Amino acid sequence: MVLSEERKALLQTQVELWNQTLSFMKSVALAVALDLRITDAIRHRGGGTATLPQILSGIGINPCKLASLRHLMRVLTIAGTFAIQPLETSSGRHDEPVYKLAPVSCLLTGGDVSENTTSSLSPMLSHVLYPFHDSVLSMGLAAWFRHDEEPGKCLYTLMDGVTLWEMVDVSGGVGGAAATIAAAFPSLKCTVLDLPHVVAKAPSVRNVQFVAGDMFESIPPANAIFLKYVPHDWGDDKCIKLLKNCKKAIPSRDAGGKVIIIDIVVGSSPSDIKLLETQVLCDLHFMEIGGVERDQQEWKKIFLAAGFKDYNIMLLGLRSIIELYP
Repeated sequence: MVLSEERKALLQTQVELWNQTLSFMKSVALAVALDLRITDAIRHRGGGTATLPQILSGIGINPCKLASLRHLMRVLTIAGTFAIQPLETSSGRHDEPVYKLAPVSCLLTGGDVSENTTSSLSPMLSHVLYPFHDSVLSMGLAAWFRHDEEPGKCLYTLMDGVTLWEMVDVSGGVGGAAATIAAAFPSLKCTVLDLPHVVAKAPSVRNVQFVAGDMFESIPPANAIFLKYVPHDWGDDKCIKLLKNCKKAIPSRDAGGKVIIIDIVVGSSPSDIKLLETQVLCDLHFMEIGGVERDQQEWKKIFLAAGFKDYNIMLLGLRSIIELYP
């Protein structure tokens, strides 16, 4: 797919705007790091370095939060709060990442009375960052990390008692994307699948039919399936279940069957630091509702688990177009 320079500029502008909008998540991440005393957990280990499991143990958090801690640390390393170095294995390969203190984090000591902490900025920073501590913006992220009685619940559910999807559907299930596709390609017949209460409000759109159902149960047969901003709302198990249903609904690759996904691929352009930062900030933001923004290896893992054989990724600004083949 070839984009004009004008469209490329527009996509880059969108990245810039999202970066400005989500920059507050860096303050949220720093507030959580101070609250959990991640700096102390790293500093107190021999050599001043630690892996994720070691940090988890050092801050006394349930192992079920390991994946979430990885996503938090990804934001903190991109922001420069901590540094990361690869672990050299005996075979010469790099395995699990090891975190160490960056110049910034050397000023974030917890303030143990037995240590010289006169240069620590933690007390002042904690005061300044207090609005992010338990605010609607952070949704009590530090408290959620400590909460291990209901490990399967995202912090949104713990705070409100229901999932986001039990309150309002925000996936655009009334056919906006399908209507645009049908208008651009009049020969196509499009079907929109969504929950019954969403479909009931759908408008009449030419060449677009609406089907009430549950994508985790079954998907109507089609030559191609389009998932726009859907997988990032769900954890791996749910995504694998969804993609397995997609695979059942489409023909073989030789017959033209494929799944088209529009979503973020973290690190899709490693040299673009602004893009990478925006992607990981999106990831931390979506973690609040139990969602996740995945890098290519994480996408590959769920594709293979769902039984797909091949995929292709095309960068499209903040997000990417993923073509997935059975």
